Amino acid sequence: MSGSPVLPPPAAKLSPAKRSHSGRGLDSPVVDNPTPQQWLPPTSYATKSDKLVIVMVGLPARGKSYITRRVSQYINFFYGTPIKVFNVGDVRRAEAGAFQPASFFDPDNAEAAATRKRASEVAMAQMCDWMASVAVPKGAAVDGAASPRSKTDFRSGDFGAVAFFDATNSTRERRAWILERVRSSGLEGVKVIFIESILTDDSIVEANILRAKVGVKDYAEIGDEEALRDFRERIAQYERVYESLGKGEEHLSWIRLVDGGREIGMNRIRGFLPTRVAAFLMNVHMERVPLYFSRHGQSEYNEMGKIGGDSGLTAHGEEYARALGEWAGRVLLVDASGEPQLCRLWTSSLQRTIRTARHIPTPVVRGADGAEWVQMRPKVFRNLDEIYAGICDGMTYEEIQDQYPQEAAARRADKFTYRYPRGESYGDLILRLEPIAHEIERQREPLLIVAHQAILRVIYAYLMGISREEVIKVTIPLNTVFCVTPDSKGSRVEKFTLLDHPEGVVLDPASH
Repeated sequence: MSGSPVLPPPAAKLSPAKRSHSGRGLDSPVVDNPTPQQWLPPTSYATKSDKLVIVMVGLPARGKSYITRRVSQYINFFYGTPIKVFNVGDVRRAEAGAFQPASFFDPDNAEAAATRKRASEVAMAQMCDWMASVAVPKGAAVDGAASPRSKTDFRSGDFGAVAFFDATNSTRERRAWILERVRSSGLEGVKVIFIESILTDDSIVEANILRAKVGVKDYAEIGDEEALRDFRERIAQYERVYESLGKGEEHLSWIRLVDGGREIGMNRIRGFLPTRVAAFLMNVHMERVPLYFSRHGQSEYNEMGKIGGDSGLTAHGEEYARALGEWAGRVLLVDASGEPQLCRLWTSSLQRTIRTARHIPTPVVRGADGAEWVQMRPKVFRNLDEIYAGICDGMTYEEIQDQYPQEAAARRADKFTYRYPRGESYGDLILRLEPIAHEIERQREPLLIVAHQAILRVIYAYLMGISREEVIKVTIPLNTVFCVTPDSKGSRVEKFTLLDHPEGVVLDPASH
């Protein structure tokens, strides 16, 4: 044991008062621990069984790519699982050209069918190669190259990966081919799950066509009217041969969504990640609802440079609270025509967020069903409380540096994985906010969240497809409202600065 550089001195030589907590320099008595655990908590939560191929099924303009993006961001962000999407349409466009008329998708067009089949085969081969490349231990070579999982802290290759095969996959024959190709690829332990999206509301289909098809990809150079006509004809070609999941495919694992979650059916869905995907899909819908969020107004601890705590607002923070209330009443409580629109408000349980939100109007209106609705009735979530700094709660960064220099150095070295003593890390925060992601996804009215810097960093990164490790670099300034709205390319962001920063005044301490 004396040859190990990480073991502390023998406990018998230390007085109880000077014994450190896991060798980190904290002056609190602990039990003797001459052989401490050396592995940090995992930053990825996949297991060997979590190797999934998720195959999308559905007619064009049924939101398959949108569902793929939402689910892939969710799995990758909250579970640290490697994700990659393989879109057959992208391969077909690269090989055959962007615009192809509806006749190209005629099932009786043998030449075009062969081209589309080649695109599927290329995308399938790419997907299988990628799955093989990530399902290896840390540092192992893949065709002479280092594993892309070089940052994993696992001791072996027992981690997962999820690949999406995004196409119409509209017949039983095509789905049987996909299953056979995955099983014959040599990928050990891979599960195949089919997700079908069915839309019975023509208005939603029309909105999807206008939002995601006209003016982009296949129709980038085509006029709107011609694009709409041609795309409707393309859908009609697929409808001629379309076979929904179900009869004759009871042996498959599948999830079927009707009208974006209005109705959901499942068959043979087992395992941790598959059931988390199913739960998430119960909340996803096709409406593009904006999410607004803001930090609280300047707090008393902000002014003093302290972290954490449960302090109230300064005079400047109260000024922002009033500005937020006026802005919300003018912008969020009414639609573009000035008519009342239903909207929601969430805060953390800490008083600085509750006080920031208390000036937002809460009038009573009637919803489409005639029931009374209290606009912006505050809903408190403890999940939205700021990251807990443990024994450093209420200290300034300078005090932490002075009293716990080893902790300050550890946080500077790796801010994402660093956990405050008896407190939380950003990884802990991500796990704490996973249920909030489900709540956000199910909202069908504009939502305003008033919370804290670390919390909103995580929410923003999740919605924008930013990696977990990059969360710490997201900037969420005071006195600002962010608006994130899903669109055909991901999400678009708007920022509204409601109150100017006082000249020469630091509103809150730098996030070290």
